[in-house]
Amino acid sequence: MTAPPTPGTLALDAEALYAELKRAVQGLLATGPQPTHLVGVASGGAWLAERLQRELGLPGQAGVVASTLHRDDYAQRGLAPAGARTQLPFDVEGAHILLIDDVLYTGRTLRAVLNELFDHGRPASVRLAVLVDRGGRELPMAADAAAVRLPLPPEQSFELTRSADGRFGFALLPRRAQGAPR
Repeated sequence: MTAPPTPGTLALDAEALYAELKRAVQGLLATGPQPTHLVGVASGGAWLAERLQRELGLPGQAGVVASTLHRDDYAQRGLAPAGARTQLPFDVEGAHILLIDDVLYTGRTLRAVLNELFDHGRPASVRLAVLVDRGGRELPMAADAAAVRLPLPPEQSFELTRSADGRFGFALLPRRAQGAPR
């Protein structure tokens, strides 16, 4: 018998989902164009991409892409916390990119991320792997791989967390007020 989740946590095993994502990414890398560069969406996706890069023994380092300057709600949200900057250690022009994100929901962050990528060049291809696809799309975006597809009502929200030792978890977020920025 498992213990009930503690308040402020989500009853999903983030480490088990990460293992599933890792298998899916291995499959995408094995069947896709070579070389393919991992790029994580700041911040949860960047954590995932960094760990995947290391554990899969891929050369170089994973890139990070931030959506801040291309968000359609930039006026309400402002700049992201320090450290949420785009860092691409390869030439985007003509590159094959595998975007890694923690949660796919409306598709708005992904739209902003694609705009940011194209500011750095025109990639040959962009595919997407996510830890959790929670449904609720507002834009026509789909993941090539998802560790889990978990439809949740709009009033539920969560984020990926990372402990000091690098293990992943989930934290429930407070309900947003109707019409509040995402």
